[in-house]
Amino acid sequence: MSKRTLLWLLPALLYSAFTLWYTNLEGPLTSEEIDAFVARMEANNSDPESIEMIKAFAEGDTGRQFLMLNAIDLNENPGPVEGANAGEDGAALMGRYMEFMFPALLARGCHPTFMGNAVFGAIDVVGIEGAQHWDQGALFRYRSRRDMIEIVTNPAFAGRHHFKTAALTKTIAYPIEPMLYLSDPRLLLALLLLAMCGLLDALLFRRRA
Repeated sequence: MSKRTLLWLLPALLYSAFTLWYTNLEGPLTSEEIDAFVARMEANNSDPESIEMIKAFAEGDTGRQFLMLNAIDLNENPGPVEGANAGEDGAALMGRYMEFMFPALLARGCHPTFMGNAVFGAIDVVGIEGAQHWDQGALFRYRSRRDMIEIVTNPAFAGRHHFKTAALTKTIAYPIEPMLYLSDPRLLLALLLLAMCGLLDALLFRRRA
């Protein structure tokens, strides 16, 4: 096999491996999987409202990736919180919650795609009381609904979720399936590999020719 062939083959294999891992190939959740998740939540003593919400979310699964849109208002003085040190503010408590979430997300091809601090109050508010002030905004990419439900039904999640609840004065989080997603890492990686391989091909082989 020539060196030029290897130059293009190895990145192609790398990209294929990443795409296969990063993309949900299992399709939508089955009724058996949904029943298993519901049973796991019941065993975790989850409240009935949460169980019904997760069940409805699972039953509408399309098998596609989705983004979780988060508006965050941190609690500056949350008071005593079980498992936390005295005086910890909302940011510190959120950090405790994310100590569990980040590894769980990354292991499943899920990750933040955008995070930032608010620089002004809400510019446009319609039909919502008390929504003028927010501290942060974030988008989290999930490979599938299956991955998200696996995380939230993990018993370890229940031991951390109260940190998030205490860390926030208010929040809004809802899932969206993107119609336009130009920052998809599969697209960015493909463009990067094509650019690198094309440049190396021109430098190493076309000059010789």
